[in-house]
Amino acid sequence: MPDPVNAARYRALVLADQARQGAPALDPSSKVLVVDTARQCLGLLEGGRLVFEAVISTAKNGLGCEQDSYRTPTGWHRIHARIGAGAEAGSVFRSRVATGQVWRGEALDEDLILTRVLTLDGLEEGWNRGPGHDSLARFIYLHGTNQEGQLGTPVSHGCVRLANAAVTELFDLVAEGDPLLIAGDLPGDGFGLGRLHFAGVAGSGMSALAQFVAMKGGRASGSDRSFDRGQRPGARALLDALGVAITPQDGSGLEGDCAALVVSTAVEEEVPDVAAAWRLGVPVLHRSELLAHLVARYRTVAVTGTSGKSTTVAMIFEILRGAGRDPSVITGGELVALQREGRWGNAWAGASDLLVIEADESDGSVVRYHPALGVLLNLQRDHKEMEAVAEMFRAFRSQLREGAVVGEAENLREFAGDALVFGLGEGADLRAENLALDGEGSRFTVRDVTFRLPVPGRHNVENALAAIAACGALGVSPAAMAEPLAAFQGVARRFQVLGSARGITVVDDFGHNPAKVAASIRAAHLRVGAGGRVLAVFQPHGFGPLKFLRVDFVESFATELRGQDRLWFLEVFYAGGTAARDISSADVIGDLQARGLAAEFAPTREWLVARLAAEAKPGDLILVMGARDPSLTDFAQAVLRGLSS
Repeated sequence: MPDPVNAARYRALVLADQARQGAPALDPSSKVLVVDTARQCLGLLEGGRLVFEAVISTAKNGLGCEQDSYRTPTGWHRIHARIGAGAEAGSVFRSRVATGQVWRGEALDEDLILTRVLTLDGLEEGWNRGPGHDSLARFIYLHGTNQEGQLGTPVSHGCVRLANAAVTELFDLVAEGDPLLIAGDLPGDGFGLGRLHFAGVAGSGMSALAQFVAMKGGRASGSDRSFDRGQRPGARALLDALGVAITPQDGSGLEGDCAALVVSTAVEEEVPDVAAAWRLGVPVLHRSELLAHLVARYRTVAVTGTSGKSTTVAMIFEILRGAGRDPSVITGGELVALQREGRWGNAWAGASDLLVIEADESDGSVVRYHPALGVLLNLQRDHKEMEAVAEMFRAFRSQLREGAVVGEAENLREFAGDALVFGLGEGADLRAENLALDGEGSRFTVRDVTFRLPVPGRHNVENALAAIAACGALGVSPAAMAEPLAAFQGVARRFQVLGSARGITVVDDFGHNPAKVAASIRAAHLRVGAGGRVLAVFQPHGFGPLKFLRVDFVESFATELRGQDRLWFLEVFYAGGTAARDISSADVIGDLQARGLAAEFAPTREWLVARLAAEAKPGDLILVMGARDPSLTDFAQAVLRGLSS
C-alpha cells in the first residue's frame, strides 16, 4: 500500500520542475507519473492522491540524456506506447518486440526486458528530445526485470526497471500521452517533502510536527484560527523563529508551492484550507499519517495507553538525552526542560536515529504506527469503551519491530507475551522496590540502583518504570538513568506547581479523564497531608467526553475527594465547529452533590477566581484540571494572582 505522505514528495518534485522547457500544463485532476531517482521510487499521482507506488532501479551511470551514455534521462516525458498488454508475466521483449520467450525465474546475468514495456517520448527539445538526446530513440523504457533483487539501487543500463507484478499493475493505470517526470532531488529541502502546510498549527500535535519538519531542514507553513483572532502571540513567535510561515486560515496557504496539507481529526471539511486543497489538487494528509511516516524511518519508541503517555515520553527522552543518545521527540505535552531552552516544548530534533513519540488511542491513530519499540502503559475507559481500545492495542502490538514494554495490569496480560513487564507487583520483570512517596516525589530502587523522582504520585512511579524499561531495551544501563530521572523537569500542566500565596498552593494539571483526575487528586493529597484541603477545579474538555464518562467522573471525584475538600465545575470547553452542545457542566453538579460532595457550578471564571480567593485557607491546594483549552494555564495564574490580591 503506498505511503500517502510520499504524495507530498512527488508533488514537490512536480512543482520544482514545472518551469522546465516542455513541462505539460497540469490541472488539479491531472494524472502524472513521477520517477524519484534520489529515492529509487516511482509514484502515480491522480487528483492529488498517490494511487500507485513502486520501488525501481535507474541507471548505474547516473542521470543524463546523451546517446550511448547508459544514463537515465531526466525531465518531462509522455508515455509514447504501451507494449505487452495481456502478455504472460515474464514474457521477454527485445527492441520493443515480444520474442516469444518467457523467463521462469532462472538465474541469469543478462538484464532482461520483461512482462510490460512503456516507451517514453521526451518533451524537452535539445535535452531529452532530438538528435543525440532523444529518449525514444535511445530505447528508454519502463519495464519489468529479472533482477528484482536489485530494485532500490541504481544498476540499470538507463531504463527504469520495476518488479514484474508492479509494472503489470502500473500498465493498467496509465494511458498513452500521460505525462511522466524523471526527477532528481529537492535542493534546499533537508526534509525532502516540499512545503507542508499545517491547518490548526497551534494545536499540540500539529505544532510538534511543524516544528520537527522545520528543525530537520524542511519547509513548513501553517494557519490557525486562534492566530487569526490575534490570540497566542507567544506560540506564533516560537513558530516564526523556526521559519514556520503563518498564513490566514482562508486557503491562501495552499497556493503556490504547497506540496501537501496536514490536518488533524479536529480540522473539519468546512475549514477553508481543506476546501482549497481539494480545489487545487493538493494532497491532504492526516497528522497521524505524517507521524507514521516518521515512525517507520526512525528507531522509534512509541508510548501508548489511556493515561501517562506524555509524562512517560518526556522521561524516556530526558533519560536518553542525559545518557548522550541525542534523541528526537514528538509529543502532545510540553517538556519543561525544552521550554527552559526557549522552545515550545513538544518537539525536538536530535542527531541520532532515536525518536520518542506519543501514540494516541483517542482518535484511533495508534494503529498506524510500526515503531521499533512499543510501550503500553495501561488500559482504562476514556474516549472509547475498553474493548475498542484493546482492539487497537492488539494491532499496535503486532506491528512492533523490536520489542514491547507492557504494564503489569491484569487487563494488559494478553499483550505481555515476549514483552518486558514493568510494575510494582511481584510478577513484574522490572519492578520498583523500597518505594517511598511524599508530596514532592518518590524514592525507589530498581535492580539495586536507587532512583529519586521529583514529581509526585504513585502513577508517576509507574511512568518512570515504563521509561526505565524502555531505555534499558535500548541499551542504557540503570545506573546511567538515575541522574537524568532525578533531574526530570516534568511536563507542562502535569501537576505543575505555579506558585503559592497566603500559604495556598496552585497547581495546573492536564487531568481530563476519570483515571487522570483520580491520580492528580491523590498526588494533591500527598502534598497537603492530613490537615490540608484540596480545592479542585475541573473543566470538561468536550461535550462528547462528558456525556460518555459522566458516571465515571462522578465516581472518581466521589471516591478520591475527602469530606473537607471542595469541587467546582467550569462550563465545558468549546473549541468551535459542529460538536453537539447537548450537555452542561451544571447538569453534573446534582450527581456530585447526591454523592455528598461540596460541589458547585462556576458560571464564569471571574466568579470562580473570587470564590476561591474567599474560600481558600493556608495549607490548601487549588488543583485546576482540564485539557485542550490553552487558556486554562492563564486561568490558573489568575487564581494565583487572585489569592495575592
